[in-house]
Order: sequence, then structure tokens, then C-alpha cells
Amino acid sequence: MLRSARSERRRGDAGFTLIEVLVALAVIAVVLTAIGSLVAASARGTRSIDAHLALVETARAIETGLPSREDLKTGSFSGELAGHRWRVDVQPFAANVDSRTPSQWIPLTVVIRVQSPAGSVLQLDTVRLRRRPE
Repeated sequence: MLRSARSERRRGDAGFTLIEVLVALAVIAVVLTAIGSLVAASARGTRSIDAHLALVETARAIETGLPSREDLKTGSFSGELAGHRWRVDVQPFAANVDSRTPSQWIPLTVVIRVQSPAGSVLQLDTVRLRRRPE
């Protein structure tokens, strides 16, 4: 009889209480929520990087397609490439240049503005040198 009383007592103590199960489920829910928000933030970051990379690559392609130094003239021109709208503005470089020292080069400001289909914009400002006509 002693044996059967001990085994019954052990069977009653074995297992989890309802409170322990609820606490374990709450901890699991908190951990899964944290993991889910981390995955969502990572996905948003990846999409943002992809969009920025597409803008940069489009700007590079446009810059590569610019006319040579001799053919580059002041003015604006625009177009569309791979769904991205772009505009190039070429203007004389605005700077305090000492006119007493003649140079064979004329600096031009080149502004490339690219807009993605989603609306984000990348602007690239650079300077190109053109030979002064002789």
C-alpha cells in the first residue's frame, strides 16, 4: 500500500499548472513579436537600399551618356530611363575665379536629377571642364 500511495502522489505533482503554461505562452508571444518586428525592419531596409541603388545606377547611366567635353553645352535636357524620369542641367560654374590668370578650361556645373516611379529623388552635382575655344 505504501507503494501505490507514493505513485499516486507523484502523478498528481507531475506536469505544469495552468499559470505556468500561460506564462510560457506569454514569453513565447513576446519573443515572436520581437522577431517579427526585426524581420519587418530588415525587409523595409532592404527595399530602401534597392530603391536607392536603382536611382544611383540610373544616374550613373545618364552621366555616362553625357556628351563629350567638347560637345557639352549649357542648357537642360531630360528623358526617361527604366521608368525613372531624369533631368540634366548644365550651367556655367558660379565661383570667384581670378580673371587675371587666363585658363584654357571653362568649368561647367552639371546637375543630374533622377526621380524613381515611387517618387524618391537623387540629385548628383558635379563639375565638368570644357576647353576654351581658341
